[in-house]
Amino acid sequence: MKHLKQVIQSIKQQDESSSELQQLIWELICYSPKMPLRQHQQQLINLSEQILLKADDTYFSKKKLNFPCFIWGEGIKIVLLVHGWGSKALDFYDLIQGLLSLPDVKVIAFDAPGNGSAEGHLSNLFLFVDAIKEIEKLYGVPHAIIGHSLGGMAAVRVLHETRVYPELLITIAPLINLKDNFKGSMDNLGLSDESQQLFLDDFETLYQQSINNFHVPEMYDFAGSIKHMLIYEQNDTVSPITDIEEFLHQYPEVIPVKNEHTSHAKIISDAEVISNIVQQLKVH
Repeated sequence: MKHLKQVIQSIKQQDESSSELQQLIWELICYSPKMPLRQHQQQLINLSEQILLKADDTYFSKKKLNFPCFIWGEGIKIVLLVHGWGSKALDFYDLIQGLLSLPDVKVIAFDAPGNGSAEGHLSNLFLFVDAIKEIEKLYGVPHAIIGHSLGGMAAVRVLHETRVYPELLITIAPLINLKDNFKGSMDNLGLSDESQQLFLDDFETLYQQSINNFHVPEMYDFAGSIKHMLIYEQNDTVSPITDIEEFLHQYPEVIPVKNEHTSHAKIISDAEVISNIVQQLKVH
């Protein structure tokens, strides 16, 4: 978090014509804040089986990055948890505890490269996607994938690319439109339209595709092939309800679960949300 605060302060001090501004914007968008583990989270890690896997960082460090994977339980139904931006595996602490109440479940969670305790300074959606694919190479396609925020978008992207589906997909406050999320971060710092457009142009050049491709409806070409429950929050300021409900209107096959008492970050720890997820896995 300290590094991100320094980046924000440096951006505020830059002239719009500064050659350093664009590099700072990349840091703003692609640096994921890292929060230390709390004692109860470390205790749960100590109960897990732990392995290191590697994901290919094609765009930033241009090398393979180690990322930790944590496994609990001995059941035959694998449930893969995919955390969001600025998060880590053990932020699912309460959900992991709830899932482990099921006798037939094996829970797998990981810190994506550039997040948590994984290697990497900068991160992006592709590193989340590659990490999921590496886990599936080792453990097979999970029975269920549960993704929060950017993790929800990453789960959709993996299904779009691999065409291999779990029995159940649960997305919790998923990001729908990455471009709007980026623009919101830049708007908050008062960056000009010209500086923002220059960043978006550089983004498309680096990834060799349109920023509009990072939009869940553009990836969601498997409607009807999977049971999908989408849990969202009325008051979410990160994943706007307008984006969520537009997506749900476009894909009526998706099962919506709306909340009105939590937040984007806290929704994954909400007792009602966890109970709903556990019940879904009991019957599915």
